[in-house]
Order: sequence, then structure tokens, then C-alpha cells
Amino acid sequence: MDKKIWLPEHEIPTHWYNVVADMPNAPTPPLGPDGQPIGPDALSAIFPNSIIEQEVSAERWIKIPDEVREKLATWRPTPLVRAFALEKALGTPCKIFYKNESVSPAGSHKPNSAIPQAYYNKMEGVKRLITETGAGQWGSSLALAGQMYGLDVRVFMVKVSYNQKPYRRLMMQTWGAEVHASPTNLTQVGRDILAKDPDSQGSLGIAISEAVEEAAGNPEANYALGSVLNHVLLHQTVIGLEAKKQLAMVGEYPDMVFAPCGGGSNFGGIAFPFLADNATGKNVRLVAVEPTSCPTLTKGEYTYDFGDASGLTPMTKMYTLGHDFMPPGIHAGGLRYHGDSALVSQLYHEGLLEARAVSQIRTFEAGVLFARTEGIIPAPESNHAIAAVVDEALRCKETGEAKTLLFTLSGHGHFDMVSYDRYFKGELEDYDYPEEAIKASLARLPKF
Repeated sequence: MDKKIWLPEHEIPTHWYNVVADMPNAPTPPLGPDGQPIGPDALSAIFPNSIIEQEVSAERWIKIPDEVREKLATWRPTPLVRAFALEKALGTPCKIFYKNESVSPAGSHKPNSAIPQAYYNKMEGVKRLITETGAGQWGSSLALAGQMYGLDVRVFMVKVSYNQKPYRRLMMQTWGAEVHASPTNLTQVGRDILAKDPDSQGSLGIAISEAVEEAAGNPEANYALGSVLNHVLLHQTVIGLEAKKQLAMVGEYPDMVFAPCGGGSNFGGIAFPFLADNATGKNVRLVAVEPTSCPTLTKGEYTYDFGDASGLTPMTKMYTLGHDFMPPGIHAGGLRYHGDSALVSQLYHEGLLEARAVSQIRTFEAGVLFARTEGIIPAPESNHAIAAVVDEALRCKETGEAKTLLFTLSGHGHFDMVSYDRYFKGELEDYDYPEEAIKASLARLPKF
């Protein structure tokens, strides 16, 4: 077979797959400040009606608007690639495939949701989108989508990533977005944080609080989120739907599917379409890979918590390290989130998904190996999935199992070379977040 498996443009999915329709149990409801379930109206201050409808939908298939499909066709379908050189270097009997999402204009999977979110907001007359970003992949993707639809975009970028990844910030500015290092003096949330800790390096939870505060106070603006919520994971299922078609073209099907997992959109995007197959008798293992420094699924608590640091968002039931958890400044900025998608969390809690945590140095070792065999320099987030795949392939080498492994190459690392430079200089450190610090953060979970 050829190394790359292509689909023709007309094979871009016409519908998104909604995993809610096939979950064994109904999703847990979001809660308001009083601990009571909230309805869709509670989201109307920051989201358009069409997005809210998708957020609460249990319909299995949701049509992708034709205009959105036309925009996605700028780079989709993305190639599925057989990693022959990596297999050879590992000496493994496994077949390794990766879905290459790095070919988008923004260099990652994030435009898969940024474009439909911008489209729906534009259709409802919104003038400005406000968001947060960690590593900058979501912020740059929303900046791109805002430019496509003539929307102003303001981005609160986690300060540690703002400083580590200047070129992603410049990408956002090139596409016309404002970018601010969070925490800022622009919001009450930011001012409060800086009053307590003037040197705060920020977190996704803080940046979300700033973005939500500003969006809720501006009638011409809405909030846009790059992960966690149901509608974002829905949009990302184009990844898994395409991968299933591509594997079928060469008579293959995965034994295991891996993806990095921070908020859950990347993982849900490739895993959810395969989860539906398990309900019909398949037995594919779906593995979310996270950093040991922010071990949400592997060490967090499954409970209700806020999605942001200041408690401005509704509470959702998820695996969480506590909404005021402050992760260290690892270079996989997109995975430094205190919680996980409610859908991913519930399915993991019910035993339908797996999770692994990988240390920072191990991920860069795997990323360098991938670059030297497959030629693509991966983003630090992608390195987590690569590390888990390499570990599994080496286990199979020892046992003689010939598995088929699939993972998402969620983005390229062209703007993460400072991270690689620190790795080569031996300046990166592994960081296993202390159990006592996690317990202290969990002790401050909301009480209701």
C-alpha cells in the first residue's frame, strides 16, 4: 500500500457524529450556582442559539452546513499516513497509522471547530468573538475563522505560552486578532489574580474566566471555546469519520486508537466515531494520553466543578484537579487544563475509554524519533500520543502481538522550536504533580 491514504474532496463528512446518541447512560446535566440543573437559556448570554442546540442535542447525526464544508475543503480530507519508517526503527510487528491534522492553515486540528463556530455566530449577527488559548493553536484557528467571516477576535493567551510561543501569537495577529497575555488588567478576574500574584503565569482556567467575563458583558460579542464542551467534540468528529473511511480503503481497522487529551476535543474527535463501533461488537481500545504534570483523568476526581478558575461558568461533572489548580509551565500548553470534557469524563468513568499519563522528557524523546523517521516535527501535545504509541509498539515487539495502532498527529511543532531547543540542551524537567497539592486543590471544590 502507499504511505498516504487520500480521500477525494467530496468524501468530507456531510454530518457530524454525536456520541450522546450511543452513550449507555444520558449525559450528566450542567449545574447552576445553586446546584440545580440549568437549561439551555443559561448559555444564551455567550453562545448563539445554533451552538446551544448542538450542545444539548442527542441526535446521532447533525448536518454540516454546506458553507462550512466548503471552508473545510481548504485542507480536508486530511491524509491518513502509514508510519513505515517509524515501524522499521522500532522493529515492531505493529502497523502504525496517523491522521495528519497538521496540514490545516493553522497547523492543527482546531479549525475543525473554529470555522463552524464562526459561521454560526456570523449567521446570528455577532460582531466579535472572545476566547482563550493555551499553546495558541485554538487562538490562531479562531483568528483564521474570524478573518474568513469578518468577525473581530480577541484572545486571552495563557501568559506562560504567550512568552514561550511568540510565533503563534504573531499568527493570530497576522489574521487580525488582538492577543493579550492572561491574566490581564482588562478584566476584574485578571486584576484580582494579579493582586494576589503579580507574577502569575496564568492557566487555561484563568484565561477562560477572563474571556467569559468580557463576552458576557458585551451584547455584540460571544464566547468561543476550543475544547471541553459537547459541540466542540461534535465538530471534531470529522477526524475519526474520515479515518474510518480511509482505513476501510486498505482493509484495515485499529486495535487501539490514541490521542492527546487536555480538554478532550482532539481525543473525542478521533475516538468517538470508533466508540460507536464498539456498541456493535467491535473491540477497539481508545486511549487518552495526558501529561504527568496535569494528570486529570489518571489522578483527578470525578465530580462537579467549574470549567474556569473563578467560577463564572456552570458546573459540569468531570474528572478535575480543582478549578484553581495551577499546573507547571510545561511546553504542551494545550494540555494544561484542570478538567476534561464531561462526555470524555463520563465515558472514562464508565470504563469505555482508557487513559495514560506520560512525562515531558519522554514525550520529546518520542517526538524527535518521529521527526527523524517520518519527517514531521510534531507539536508537544502530539508528542504525548506518539510516546504512548511507541510504548505500545515496543510492548508488542516483546510479546509478538501484531496490532494496528492509530493516532492523531494533532499539529506540527514549527512554532514550538524553543521547546525542542530546551530539550536538546537538557533544560527540560519532568514534573509529576505532587499528590498533596492535588488533594489541596480538590479540597476547594465547590460545595452545594
